[in-house]
Amino acid sequence: MVADAHRKTVAPEKLGAVVRVRRTVFRRRKAQVRDDCPPTLDFNPSALRERFTVLCLSAIGLGIACYLAAYQLGFIAHVWEPFFGNGSGKVLHSMVSRMLPVPDASLGALGYLADFATCAIGGIVRWRTMPWMVFFYGAVVAAVGAMALLLAVLQPLLVHAGCTLCLTSAGLSIVIAWLARHEVFASYSVLRERNYSL
Repeated sequence: MVADAHRKTVAPEKLGAVVRVRRTVFRRRKAQVRDDCPPTLDFNPSALRERFTVLCLSAIGLGIACYLAAYQLGFIAHVWEPFFGNGSGKVLHSMVSRMLPVPDASLGALGYLADFATCAIGGIVRWRTMPWMVFFYGAVVAAVGAMALLLAVLQPLLVHAGCTLCLTSAGLSIVIAWLARHEVFASYSVLRERNYSL
């Protein structure tokens, strides 16, 4: 009977200690998550779940660009085109696509590869630990997106034809640039706090 009474009086004290420990662990985890987030955001833009979409879109864009480059180089005879008839052939063999010594689709493939590589480099708080790397990443995706937008605009204006996969690739590049903006702005705030002039 005495042992049972003693057990009943001790149990609530142990329960209270467990609750206090759990609250402490929860607060520390919450503080760590808050430390991972930039002051202007309520999420971590460098977290893998945030960068995963860009990595996937870059890989898809790389596949499309390699397919189009293979057509431009003559490795495949036809290119898939569901909407514009023979528009893809006109666009991919147009004066615009032949302005450079290499096919423009191969440059697009290099651009997507650079998007993928610069997005993959660094840890989950690289916006704070590698701000210049994030700035370079932003410059790469912005340049690829701007070039893709320009080529998409030139299709109807100069070639008077359309290319479904080219427009899809341009759309991917623009979405990637849009998704990268939070991380770039977060790194900009870090550099501004460190008194770097940009």
